Amino acid sequence: MTVQTTSLRHDIDGAKFDAVLVHDETVERAPTVLIFHGMEGRSDAQLQFATRLTEWGYQAIAVDLFGEDASRGGIEATTAAMTGFVADRAALAGRLTAVLNALTAAPQVDASRVAAIGFCFGGLCVLDLARAGHPLAGVASFHGLLTAPPDHDGDVTAKVVVFHGWDDPYAPPEDVVALGREFSGRGIDWQLHAYGNTMHAFMAPWADDPARGIVYSESAARRAWTSLEFFLGECFDTDAAAHPPQPSR
Repeated sequence: MTVQTTSLRHDIDGAKFDAVLVHDETVERAPTVLIFHGMEGRSDAQLQFATRLTEWGYQAIAVDLFGEDASRGGIEATTAAMTGFVADRAALAGRLTAVLNALTAAPQVDASRVAAIGFCFGGLCVLDLARAGHPLAGVASFHGLLTAPPDHDGDVTAKVVVFHGWDDPYAPPEDVVALGREFSGRGIDWQLHAYGNTMHAFMAPWADDPARGIVYSESAARRAWTSLEFFLGECFDTDAAAHPPQPSR
């Protein structure tokens, strides 16, 4: 396997966005997994996850939701961009649609075989993509925000999995219950993996701020990533679904 990165820079309303495709150059148009970032903007962490996904036979795109100008502005600028989108879910929906359309139109991407995963704010983004009825095979949210946008009607075809730390202060139990009621009421194929004694950002090795509820968990990260492999296999009907991971002895 020879892993290669390819820039998928694109423009939206005059602004430039810096998405990166990570793929095995010996495989053409493998199923694509979009990776949505948190408040930090497009980052090396996405590229690391993307490289791991190529080992499962997929290609992955590190999505840029905020644009290159925000990225150059550092964490203050990207945090402001995230805060604005959380406050204006209609604007977020518009940005998500524009980015999705731009990336699935890339010649390297088979638009009929696309899934999306997201972390923190990115977890909210992929759930909103599913809620809006975009034709994705599946979406996976890791320690994401769970609240629904004001307008979220429509047919949902994507499978959904939510990986959640039960002690996440940014997604309290009432948000989890509301999500379950919403998704079950809409007939969505959804599942929830909740990890006890686990806080926000449990997938991020740098997370070490218990006072803010932000703590890495090796066990939760490992369990969630293992479950993701089976979930994507089910979404794309690949060997991972036929041979789910076995418990260690």
